[in-house]
Order: sequence, then structure tokens, then C-alpha cells
Amino acid sequence: MKNKENWFLAFVGLTIGVLAVYLVTKGNPANMGFCIACFLRDMAGGLGFHRADVVQYVRPEILGLSIGAFGAAFLGKEFKARGGSSVMVRFLMGVFMMIGALVFLGCPLRDMIRIGGGDLNAVVGLAGFIVGILWGIFFLKRGFDLGAARPETNSQAGGYVYIVVILGLLGLLVAGFSINPKAGGPLFFSTSGPGSMHAPILIALGAGLVVGFLAQKARLCLSGGFRDFFLVGAKGMLLAYGGILVAVFVLNLALGKFNLGFADQPIAHTNHIFNFLGLFLVGQAAVLLGGCPLRQLVLSSEGDMDAAVAVLGMVAGAAISHNFLMASSGAGTTTYGEIGVLAGIVILSLLGWLYREVEA
Repeated sequence: MKNKENWFLAFVGLTIGVLAVYLVTKGNPANMGFCIACFLRDMAGGLGFHRADVVQYVRPEILGLSIGAFGAAFLGKEFKARGGSSVMVRFLMGVFMMIGALVFLGCPLRDMIRIGGGDLNAVVGLAGFIVGILWGIFFLKRGFDLGAARPETNSQAGGYVYIVVILGLLGLLVAGFSINPKAGGPLFFSTSGPGSMHAPILIALGAGLVVGFLAQKARLCLSGGFRDFFLVGAKGMLLAYGGILVAVFVLNLALGKFNLGFADQPIAHTNHIFNFLGLFLVGQAAVLLGGCPLRQLVLSSEGDMDAAVAVLGMVAGAAISHNFLMASSGAGTTTYGEIGVLAGIVILSLLGWLYREVEA
């Protein structure tokens, strides 16, 4: 039975890796076939929450992922409305998780995709991510607990709010809805930069549906994979991410897109300290929240309102990162971004210590 599960996880990883490269061939930015943080940043801009006009687009991949995960949970009778566990703390952790990701320039999923494309800066980021997970585990072992989510007993309606919002955004995107075409809004569309680079809507949406369905069935989570490996020696989830890495590496080689090195990598920088610390913060936040950015989206689609609040925190974090000049670029990090990462590590560490279960 265990071997069957491992084969399934490897298959899921290979499939996602293939789709990530395919999306790049269809127009997504290089080494960014699928990135939860980057795409939520684009969506924040697409909704006008920040005005960095090169990263504004409501990404169909995120919409499809959420719908696919919802479908998998609903069909598998795993959809359950629940929430009410340290909501504001989760929101704040989502904010800092996004700040860390945008200083690094990618989520854990994109980190693996970048490594598969030969970007050695992403190897530095992966090291930081793993150390951040170990730092989060330090607090778990000392009783860190945000409290258990409570099931909704009166109505399941609250659990559907997230997916209704997603469907509404999809409708606006497909319609290209704009109240004021000259000024833009409620949706904004980049005409240059990463936000202007995207696969056709139906292809991106279809890829998202597949990724969301598989991610829900596989309980896909890179932080959870490393957490479980360090705590109990479980290796299954790491096979999925190994599959992503192998698929991206092989296809990039075949397409002549593999570029080994630190310099001249697409949408990346060579500040090794903050490549490390940016994903350190993401790993720390992911462990304390109970899942990486991808996992938070999947949980939200299953009716977990606490995860949906963390996703809102990530969207807010994207807006804050660009409105307060925290987000990195190919030119490097910013002073504000570096301060944001260091502050996030300290604040999340304090929360990790304060939210311990202390014996009476």
C-alpha cells in the first residue's frame, strides 16, 4: 500500500513539473510555469491592491487550482467548513510568508522549478527553506499550537465563500470586465513585464484544474514533506517534489532552456543572504501555519476558513511588498525588503514562543 502511495506521489510531481514547463512554452515567464506567491502577487495587482504595473494579472492558474481542489474535495466528501483558530495571527503569518517569498522571488514550488532550470540561487533558497522548517519544528516540539479549527455546525455556507469569490474572479477575467477602460479597474492588466507574460486563459485554467485536483488528492505540501521527514522519517511527499524537479530538469534540457549558474537567471537575483533568509521565513511561517502557500490554497478550497484567512494575508503581503518597496527584482533586493524579512523572522519567532501550550 505504501509503495502504491509513493508511486502516486511521484506521478503527481512529474505531472505538475510537465505542466509547469508547458505553461512556459505557452507564454508564462521563464522558470515560472507555476508559482503560488508570484501569481497571488499578480492577482493583487490585477485587483488594484498595488500599482506595480508590470505585475498585474488575475492568474487563471490560481483560479483553476482552487476550483480543481474544491472539486476533488467535494467529490471525495472531504469538503468541510471549519475555522476560528487564531485568525488574526494566521493573517499576519500569511503576510510575512508572502514578504519572504517576494524577497526571494518565488514560493517553494517555484524554487523547485528554478532549480530544475539550473538556477543555483534557488539551491541557496532551498537551503534556507529547510533551515526555516527546522526552526519552525523547534517551536512545534515545545508545544506551539494555534488551536484547533472548529467545524461549522449551523451551516456549511462559510466554507463556500472562498470558492464563490474564485468563481466571481473567473467570471470577471473571462469577460475582461472594466468599468473604466481608460483608467483600468476593477481588473488591471500589465502590458509589459512578468504580468504581461501568460499562457492563454483556457490552457492556464486547465493546467490549474489538474494541479489543484492532484494537489488535493496527494495532500501536496513541500514544508509538510520536510517537516514529516525530520519528525518521523516519512519520505513520500518529498518524492512528489522530486518528481517536479526531475520533470522540469529533463524538459528544460530537451528544450535547450537549461541554464546552470547564478548569474543571468530569469526573474531572480544573486543576493545569497536574502535568497536564504527569504525562504527561511517562508519555511518558518509554513510550519507554524500548517502548510506552504500551495497547501493553504488547497485547504481554503476544502472549506478551511483559517487557511482562507492566511491566503488573504498573502494577498495583503503582496500588496504591502510592492506598495512599500519590499519586493525584490532582477536587480536585487531592497533595504525595505531586507528589513521586512528580518522583522518577520523575529515576529514569527515571538509568536512561536508565545503560542506554546504551557502545562498548568
